Amino acid sequence: MKPHKIYTSLLTADLAAAEAWYSALLGRGPDHRPMATLVQWELSNAGGLMLSDSDEIAGRGVMFLYVDDVAAERDRLRGLGIVLGDDIEGDYSTLAQVRDPDGNLVTLATPPSRRFPPA
Repeated sequence: MKPHKIYTSLLTADLAAAEAWYSALLGRGPDHRPMATLVQWELSNAGGLMLSDSDEIAGRGVMFLYVDDVAAERDRLRGLGIVLGDDIEGDYSTLAQVRDPDGNLVTLATPPSRRFPPA
């Protein structure tokens, strides 16, 4: 299989509130609204983010975003009321995490400092 694009899909109990929160996190509103219960951001040529509402199973998702500078994002997001946790020094990246209003875990990480070992 060679997928053309991969979307992280997170479920929320309140789509309007989640859209506002992720618009702040990403620095812009969604690119598409295919239906009343779904919004999408195109984050790169190969991937994106979808939010959909489901109050029954909201808050169980995880998203991992590589960013150029975690410290700069921390400062930007703090100004928007989104507070990242402390830096986590990983083997390849510096990470920082935050939960969205539904409890989905969002991890920001610097690009890997070296190649991952082969599988």
